[in-house]
Amino acid sequence: MSGKLKSNYQEGIKQYQPKKHVLRNCIRAFIVGGFICFLGEAISEIYINYFGFTDKNAGDPTVATLVLISSLLTGLGLYDKIGQFAGAGSAVPVTGFANSMTSAAMEHRSEGLVLGVATNMFKLAGCVIVYGVVSAYIVGMIRYAFKVLF
Repeated sequence: MSGKLKSNYQEGIKQYQPKKHVLRNCIRAFIVGGFICFLGEAISEIYINYFGFTDKNAGDPTVATLVLISSLLTGLGLYDKIGQFAGAGSAVPVTGFANSMTSAAMEHRSEGLVLGVATNMFKLAGCVIVYGVVSAYIVGMIRYAFKVLF
């Protein structure tokens, strides 16, 4: 395609392309992501104040609760609506990961529990787990090297 024809084409389709609302999308992502983090802090405080957990060990049940809430919202079809509204703000690591896992499980449930749900659900989880383990190993080795050298 010649340069002039390509330029004319680009100009011609601009009127049909949707406008990008970057500022609006950033504000939505910030508000929803912040609310998810606020919810996590509130759940953590509940575990600390009402169930006797300490600051150090309240994280595990808090993460489990956020995963449960995210999975339930995904199953009810509400997390997708939140994701459409908030964009990247709904991809806060724990809840976004739980949403991805639950979506994969729901999508392939007709193929059976083992070959459908478990296999496809852990295709995503396997990559994340491997990346997490390798990253933790590298960071641990760097920390160890600094400890030994300095």
